[in-house]
Amino acid sequence: MSVQLAESPPSVSRPKARSPWIEVAVVGAIALFFIIVVPRVLPGFWLNSMGRFLALAIVALGIDLIWGYTGLLSLGHGVLFTLGGYALAMHLKMQIPANASSPLPEFMSLYGVEKLPWFWAPFASFPFTALAIFLIPGIVAGVLGYLIFRNRIRGVYFSILTQATTIIFFNFFNGQLKMFNGTNGLTDFKTLLGYDVNKFVPQYYFYVATVVFLVLAYGLCRWLTSGRFGRLLVAIRDDEPRMRFTGYDPTGFKVLVFAVSGALAGIAGALYTVQTGIISPGTMNIAFSIEMVIWVAVGGRATLVGAILGALVVNFAKSLLSIKFPDIWLFFQGGLFLVVVMFLPDGILGWLRTEGVNVFKALTGRRKAVTYPSLEEDADAQYERSQFKD
Repeated sequence: MSVQLAESPPSVSRPKARSPWIEVAVVGAIALFFIIVVPRVLPGFWLNSMGRFLALAIVALGIDLIWGYTGLLSLGHGVLFTLGGYALAMHLKMQIPANASSPLPEFMSLYGVEKLPWFWAPFASFPFTALAIFLIPGIVAGVLGYLIFRNRIRGVYFSILTQATTIIFFNFFNGQLKMFNGTNGLTDFKTLLGYDVNKFVPQYYFYVATVVFLVLAYGLCRWLTSGRFGRLLVAIRDDEPRMRFTGYDPTGFKVLVFAVSGALAGIAGALYTVQTGIISPGTMNIAFSIEMVIWVAVGGRATLVGAILGALVVNFAKSLLSIKFPDIWLFFQGGLFLVVVMFLPDGILGWLRTEGVNVFKALTGRRKAVTYPSLEEDADAQYERSQFKD
């Protein structure tokens, strides 16, 4: 039996990579649907809720970036989210009418403050505020990440440290009555760029801005998780010691991705604040940070789309159940989390990609998908076999 190279081109070719423009077109179409169609269908209350939930989906993307792809479970993203919210809220509180009795935000006058704190003054500028919304949370995340990662702290110890950071910030902001109005937070916003933020038209523009920023955040995360950089993030998640052995220092990659995730959380916090009308230390508590992680787990880790889906599904379910069953809705929420952990470990999207496909094919009478194809069905095996002939 002789083995010789095939002279004719193989009849079986390698699967072609999916064009990125298809994904761009799909994302663009979905964004247009949310901008044009959804506002015509949903009433005012639910449209405002949709805007807030889409803002929460942005922070969910950041968590999926560091947890799903890099393996860093942060339990302190509520802090970064709230810092972005406070940055915009401080600018909104600085929009004081010319005929006001005091040149200070009203809560400062109530507590006897006579001079504006020095760090409040720059927030009178909208360009400065626009930068601070993502730079402050991003820098805080970057500095914290560098201090942690340079000492090779990871796993559960990283989660504990981020949780401890949450407690520190929560207690600090709670105790600052004169500077941040303490537990009451900042509220009663009036104008932004001269427009009344409480009117329908500005709120619609905030909703549109949220959709646009969500698309941009998805594009950024999709770009970071693709190609060589994305493979390095997965390598950090799966086997960081081996990555170090191959000559890479994971510290810089982890600091960068944690800072990007923090910046996304800050943007989400600002968009959420202007549509909610309040920001307080309550969003810094540990429970809210854990809830953010649950959104990603429900939707599906390391999918990006799953993070968005999980944030929308959980928060809409939370709103609907709290309205229909105000006394027992927390039991439904707990039951949802148990179902996901026990029966959908890969989240909703993970189930749809595996068992969901098989269920659909069974209902339509088609053959189930083969997760691990045999050599007779594997396209790569057929391609290699076609290179040789007896």
